[in-house]
Amino acid sequence: MNEQVIKTLDELNVTMNGGSTLLNIVLAFVMFGVALGIKPATFVDIIKNPKSILTGIVCQLVLLPALTLILIMVCGHWLSPMIALGMILVASCPGGNISNFITSLSRGNSELSVSLTAVNTAACVFTTPLNFAFWGKLYLNFAGNHGIGTLPELEIPLGEIFQSIFIIMGIPLVLGILCGQYLPKMTKLLKKPLQYLSIAVFIAMVIIIFKGNFDVFKVCIKYIFLVVLLHNLLALGIGFGSSTLLKLPYKDRRTLTIETGIQNSGLGLILLLNPHIFPDTGAWANNGGMLVITAWWGVWHIISGLTLAFLWRVRGRKEATEE
Repeated sequence: MNEQVIKTLDELNVTMNGGSTLLNIVLAFVMFGVALGIKPATFVDIIKNPKSILTGIVCQLVLLPALTLILIMVCGHWLSPMIALGMILVASCPGGNISNFITSLSRGNSELSVSLTAVNTAACVFTTPLNFAFWGKLYLNFAGNHGIGTLPELEIPLGEIFQSIFIIMGIPLVLGILCGQYLPKMTKLLKKPLQYLSIAVFIAMVIIIFKGNFDVFKVCIKYIFLVVLLHNLLALGIGFGSSTLLKLPYKDRRTLTIETGIQNSGLGLILLLNPHIFPDTGAWANNGGMLVITAWWGVWHIISGLTLAFLWRVRGRKEATEE
């Protein structure tokens, strides 16, 4: 059953019929909305209080992809190369667009969350393609030595990825920061609606991907759910475990847990749906496993993030009552 499920997932065919351009535009607007909460002073605060921010950067840019690779190696033949590469792609993306919103609900350190969003989003133009190329090639070497599936040639068009991420993430980031600095009234009007838009946009993207493939999704949901659940628990555990080990303030632990456990899967989908990066011919033609894992990750991290926020708020009210 497992081999058939994997084969079915990888052969899943997703066509956007021109909709990928619209998704690029919408994701750019969402990124603009995230950037509205980022102020130039944020970067100054990072220098003054580096411990928590550096821990968050290491968790997201180093520990998450590295431990994702270890998880994939442990799973071995249980994962196809495409599904494994989808997990690495998710781990290579920056923090999710709703992490600041969920941090606020969790009563975490919102300033730290915004700082991490600012740094990781600005850096992802370089870190996302380089991390995916580096950890992806390590995985393919491992898979080749252990006879795991049919392996694609991982020739990453770094220039194309740099360009795509810069247009979708970099330019809106700069424009959002400038708008927040010089147009505060407009920023106040736009900030909250764009936060909710980010959730709606991702759900719409997932619906588009599974439209016409719902029968396949029903067959594979248990497998997809388990893979993403394990991976998301790993990400959340990295954030909480690292910050606890370093004895960071509890508000910062909540923030780093959320920032590491919520990834910008929307960016991952945009890259996957770009035929110049992942062509729909040759070995990459059957990359349905990458698409499904990335899409479901985006749905699940909203659920897990909101669940954590609820539990932390309940705990906070209980502690306040006991005091």
